[in-house]
Amino acid sequence: MLETIKYLIGSTGPSGFGSKSTAEEVTQSCGDLRSITAIITGGTSGIGAETARVLAKRGARVILPARSMKNAEETKGRIVSECPDAEIIVMPLDLSSLNSVTNFVARFHSLNFPLHLLINNAGKFAEAHAISEDGVEMTFATNYLGHFLLTKLLVKTMVETAKKTGIQGRIVNVSSAVHAWFTGDVFSYLTQISRNKSHYDATRAYALSKLANVLHTNELARRLKQMDANVTVNCVHPGVVRTRLTREREGFLTDLVFFLASKLLKTIHQGAATTCYVATHPSLFNVSGKYFTDCNEASISKLGSNSIQAARLWAVSELIISKGPKAAFDQINHLQF
Repeated sequence: MLETIKYLIGSTGPSGFGSKSTAEEVTQSCGDLRSITAIITGGTSGIGAETARVLAKRGARVILPARSMKNAEETKGRIVSECPDAEIIVMPLDLSSLNSVTNFVARFHSLNFPLHLLINNAGKFAEAHAISEDGVEMTFATNYLGHFLLTKLLVKTMVETAKKTGIQGRIVNVSSAVHAWFTGDVFSYLTQISRNKSHYDATRAYALSKLANVLHTNELARRLKQMDANVTVNCVHPGVVRTRLTREREGFLTDLVFFLASKLLKTIHQGAATTCYVATHPSLFNVSGKYFTDCNEASISKLGSNSIQAARLWAVSELIISKGPKAAFDQINHLQF
């Protein structure tokens, strides 16, 4: 109850910010970002678009990957109309397709840009069961697996950029408090919903993908530390914001629920605050492998903090990417840690 009251009144935490803080407010002390290049997935609407706007306003070069180039160009136009000097580059990317991710990274590398910030923000809530072109359940493929591959292919560039510029790289994975809703065996459920729609539950599948974001963050933080890389990775819960994530659930019931819960909802400006805080704030130098909500460090679920599960998910993800989901799912029970 106390935490709910603090949330409702916008009480600030140790960071000096809270649930009512906005993305512009939390980036005021980040300085000029004109030396920074950032990639923001899901940056054409909602929290992602606000994140892109604020970082561009602070001077960062922003790469906007998107499935819809029309939406990306429109977002770019809105940002440039407010910030005429903003450098926004739009590029095609479908996170549900491993081939599309690979092609995006090749195009990005051809530009010879440095990379300081990678914000894995894009999210999907699929009401209907679907399978990606690679044979993986669509929510998991979009929210986690595509970001896993994207990060894997860009980490070397981020490490090299940090060495050359002396500026610490930061990776931000946008997860959700919903990650704690998932219980049971991660890999059994992933296998089930990737092979048979009868086991599919939209909310549970979404929770699984958000848990995977948390586990990915923890294992990547461990690996970056082992590499002695000047790059950090953290994950965030942006809060409850009505964005296009709910576009498949529009209707009277959804409208009624959001109306009744309106006092608990954040504005888009507030929803992007935690992402921007973790991506830019000077106080988070060398902070890695943590989970943030309302711009303050928070606790994660017991399953989300399980290092063995994190390492196992990494191994399964590598297998899916290299050998395909069938081979990966067949070998899951034989992975030892």
